[in-house]
Amino acid sequence: MTLHYQVEGNNNAAHFTLKIHRGDGMALLAMNWRNGKPPADFVGFSIEYREPGGDRFWPLKNRIGFPGQKPDKHGRFASTVAPFQKFRWVHFPNNAELPGAFSYRVTPLFMDSGGGLSQGLAQEASLALMRQTIPDKLNVAYTRGFVSSQAFVGRFEPDGKLSTLIPTAKNDGLTFKATHKRAAEAHDWMGFEARSAIHEVLDAAIAKASEVRVIAYDLNLPEIVNRLEKLGPRLKIIIDDSKGEGGGHASPDSAESKSAKRLRKSAGPTHVVRQNMDKLQHHKSIAVKGGGLNLLVYGSTNFTWRGFYVQNNNAVVVNSTAAVDDYFDAFDTYFAAKDADDFRDSSWAKGWHDLKIPAVSAKASFSPHDKSKGLLKEIADDIDSASSSVFFSLAFLGQMTKGNIGPALGRALHKKNVHVLGISDKDVGADNLGVEVLSPDRKRRVVSPAALSGKLPQPFKAEPSGLTNGVGTRMHHKFVVLDFNTADARVYLGSYNFSEDADWNNGENLLLVKDRTVATSYMIEALRIYDHYRFRTAAKKTKSGTKKVMTLQTPPKTKTGKAWWLRDWDDKIRARDRELFA
Repeated sequence: MTLHYQVEGNNNAAHFTLKIHRGDGMALLAMNWRNGKPPADFVGFSIEYREPGGDRFWPLKNRIGFPGQKPDKHGRFASTVAPFQKFRWVHFPNNAELPGAFSYRVTPLFMDSGGGLSQGLAQEASLALMRQTIPDKLNVAYTRGFVSSQAFVGRFEPDGKLSTLIPTAKNDGLTFKATHKRAAEAHDWMGFEARSAIHEVLDAAIAKASEVRVIAYDLNLPEIVNRLEKLGPRLKIIIDDSKGEGGGHASPDSAESKSAKRLRKSAGPTHVVRQNMDKLQHHKSIAVKGGGLNLLVYGSTNFTWRGFYVQNNNAVVVNSTAAVDDYFDAFDTYFAAKDADDFRDSSWAKGWHDLKIPAVSAKASFSPHDKSKGLLKEIADDIDSASSSVFFSLAFLGQMTKGNIGPALGRALHKKNVHVLGISDKDVGADNLGVEVLSPDRKRRVVSPAALSGKLPQPFKAEPSGLTNGVGTRMHHKFVVLDFNTADARVYLGSYNFSEDADWNNGENLLLVKDRTVATSYMIEALRIYDHYRFRTAAKKTKSGTKKVMTLQTPPKTKTGKAWWLRDWDDKIRARDRELFA
């Protein structure tokens, strides 16, 4: 079976099935045993991949080996000798932007009583990851968001600390110079496709566009401000001036105030407006018109060091003349508004507005709404209607306790046939932000910055826990994916925090996209972040206080012993997880 967002292995003789889901810069591989349970000597799957036009398969690497196995010089093992003991895996190809199909080969491995490995019949499948989600219509892009990861530690910590890559204080952003030995490579890796997609829109605008409109909540990143300056009077921009600790964005010392001063010189004093509606002007949006360009950037990615390089964020680039024209009109309404009520009284604050992307069902909403015209209840009702799955990554979930969304997610968690998982950020005290993991078993687990740096079992190394003064490590997405595997697949996304403030008080955008390709992309993003932090909640120390050593599980030595895979059948929720993706 082949779809543009999904392929399946077609080796009917193999003892397992393979399904590959296409993400953006990544792919989800999901396996399931074909008949009944695996044999006791089954010890996992090796995964290999071949790039488009490549002449060989390369094994994915595992960080965990069997007891006594020796890793390579980078502390890893080829999965052909140290298989993955999981039924799904998210892979980031090194060159995901290559045109053409990536080929995957997945092979079950078995271990005899002497520790020798043998292979079963493999499944192969090929899938084009492509640079754009829906070519020439809509592209979803993500930041990597994993400075707290083994990949970051292994790649970049030997050549410099996190503080040599990003500023420790957000108001120092405009003057900060990275001193890391491999700063350019590290920033490219950390910013991932969201960074390059936003750069490409602005670079195209500099070269061709006649008009550009930007609304920015946070703005302290030189690579963005420098590009905006090059636009000259073609740019009109709204920059948030909300008050907070130390004066917030309204302070003359803030990076936002300094950016506004620079842009008034380049664009003209009447082309820069500061505002906060009733609380925040929270957009992170760009619109480009003219010279053959009609591009819109939405999403959660603030134009900051933290937004690009620390947090998990998404950006969506829409290619639609009608959508850009509508955004320009909405922008003009914001730009002229003397207060939040001026915007609430406009047509742009009422209901949804079709993005008019050919063959794609997508619409946008702009806040602040009048309370009688808000969208929280409508979104909550849609969550209640989900029949298969609810996945989410929601910053500031704690703000939703007074609204409709938190209770709706709680109701979804208690549905027997709906698979629900997600993460949010969590205040863990002393101005530290951790991550709360909500799992399908209805449990809530918190990962604090201290846990990242001090409790990972061997052979895993301590990870950066983030920086202080507003540059902490955390998830910043705002999206909910419903029923990704059905014809009704849909995603809510944008700058909107799914809170009462987002609905009633802030300047925000919220998109609803009903498309299975887009839903699959966000599903994989939700899953890879969930898996990343769910593993970290499982890190424990032994009773003696020494770190637990993590190894792959060998086959049970007795008839009553338990194989590594047994809980994926005996636990109903884990069984549902296995079946849902595969």
